[in-house]
Amino acid sequence: MGKGEQTRALILEGAASLAAEVGLEGLSIGGLADRLGLSKSGLFAHFGSKEELQLETLRWVQGQFEARVFRPALAAPRGIARLRALFEGWLDWTQANPQAGSCVILSAAGEYDGRPGPVRDFLVAGQRELRGAIAKAVRMAVEAGELSRDADPWQVAFELVAVVLAAHHDRHLLEDGRAAERARRAFERVLAAYAAG
Repeated sequence: MGKGEQTRALILEGAASLAAEVGLEGLSIGGLADRLGLSKSGLFAHFGSKEELQLETLRWVQGQFEARVFRPALAAPRGIARLRALFEGWLDWTQANPQAGSCVILSAAGEYDGRPGPVRDFLVAGQRELRGAIAKAVRMAVEAGELSRDADPWQVAFELVAVVLAAHHDRHLLEDGRAAERARRAFERVLAAYAAG
């Protein structure tokens, strides 16, 4: 990685950290320049607009999510083991994510759920891809005979996403230190409800 790429990665890491505290909408070139001790003109040369900064920050955070959650889960055996790895990785990400504060992606989804535009489009595409990956893991568990043939992969994915979202909310908004434990129990109940046989 060249010096320019290293600088950009450090800037995006700082942007993600700031967005975790103030939200994606609160992220600005000026605020980031103040946080990092850089000039606004230097940051503007990297991003050009607030929207471009927001999108690049989301891409960086999504890349971190893929590296820390998604790819390790794909290394797990197909079936419930992979589904569990995906759930555990995502849960860990929301409970103790790399940025001090809330998960940038989940928080941004709340900020932009009713706003049209490129930021929302990016978030929608990422969330659809994640749900598709969960549904695929469920299908593999059905094919392996670990979950019931009647299990609707999209319904199971919906329920597992709901568990993670509740855990994120309880951990960050309600400051409930038991959120992860409750989420794990809910995950086991979902698996039991769709168990084969």
